[in-house]
Amino acid sequence: MKKSILLLAAAAILCACGTDREHTLKVYNWSDYVDVTAIEEFEQWYQEQTGEPVKVILQTFDVNETMLSKIEKGQEDFDVVCPSDYIIERMLKKDLLLPISHDFGDTPDYIDQYLSPYVRDCFDKLEGDGKNANDYAVGYMWGTVGIIYNAKYVTAEEASTWDIFRNPKFEGKMFMKEDARDVFSQVLIFLRQDELKSGKVTLDELMHDSSDQALADVEAYLNEVKPLVAGWEADFGKDQLILERGWISLNWSGDGVWAAEQAAPLGVDIDFSFPKEGFTVFFDGWVIPKYARNPKAASYWINFMNRPDIVIRNIKETGYVSCNAAPEVLEAFTDDSYEPVDLSYFFGPEATAVRTNRVLYPDRADIERSAIAHDWGDRTEALITMWSRVKGDDANAMTVIVISAVVAVLVAAALYRHFSRKKKTHRRRR
Repeated sequence: MKKSILLLAAAAILCACGTDREHTLKVYNWSDYVDVTAIEEFEQWYQEQTGEPVKVILQTFDVNETMLSKIEKGQEDFDVVCPSDYIIERMLKKDLLLPISHDFGDTPDYIDQYLSPYVRDCFDKLEGDGKNANDYAVGYMWGTVGIIYNAKYVTAEEASTWDIFRNPKFEGKMFMKEDARDVFSQVLIFLRQDELKSGKVTLDELMHDSSDQALADVEAYLNEVKPLVAGWEADFGKDQLILERGWISLNWSGDGVWAAEQAAPLGVDIDFSFPKEGFTVFFDGWVIPKYARNPKAASYWINFMNRPDIVIRNIKETGYVSCNAAPEVLEAFTDDSYEPVDLSYFFGPEATAVRTNRVLYPDRADIERSAIAHDWGDRTEALITMWSRVKGDDANAMTVIVISAVVAVLVAAALYRHFSRKKKTHRRRR
């Protein structure tokens, strides 16, 4: 409700301002992906820092490609947008982004000061036809792909490998995420273990493989596991695990944390695994489109989003993990109830034994087995075609999906009555 009121008010302001785009900042973001109370605070802060007024107009999208289509066609003059990693690559290659200015006068540069070195290194690996992604994008939130599992029925050893999906012991109790890119990447990592172990290929190199052979091998694997999985799910797999209707789900780390939190009061033990073969990490980041009319305010917005107190508020409001490595962020999410993990790769050398949730902040030993998946460019159609073939003739799975979706609605209603709305779902933004 408060978001709707905000959007209506913003629209009214924009109309009142007429063509005064110089003092308007148009933000295009995922829904529920920022603490909306910080928007008014940004407007006040911006005027204090620059002496200029600004009004923020927030619009939301739910699919990366929908956002990209509007930017490509120049239909919307958004000033700042928050796409996912592979879309950042695509926008760089298509020359759709402006460099982010760090000219903030006397205002501290929170981006340079606090952005995690790990995130910078990952963005260095994004492809941009000669452009460095760190010049055009600033990481906002991030996460990993892994396996959510019910520890009552599945051992940690069984959940330590992607090959669990070929185990007939779990027939009908497993869900695959409805995401062709993420599923393809994890399966390919598993299938290329010999090459990875022998050093014939690195994990980063493997994540560039979109060859016909790679597609054929992954398709063969998926066809082998298809009779064993309950279905391909967009967002109800974690609910099925909470109800113990399913035991295993290829899923995202944030969903794993959410499922564990919601299942615990019900006496259900949900855990998350980073498979030993390797896995992918993903990022969303702020960018300034080439058609932006207010790039100055956009750069200030990105800087403001990296101010430690705003970072902490956004994490608590959205339930995602920030790319920001400020000491205040580390302190805010330290919890003595957890075992220590080595987060020196993310927060610096002093963070070798931090007591925090290892699912949201993986240990160095786990993160060293990870890599970023990349944009497929012209090969994307081949990936989607393969994915459609795998699922297209699976009538039983589709039936399960329909039934499970209905059950998920009932589950959601039950959970709504039992749990506080303060906890957000940790869905990956696709």
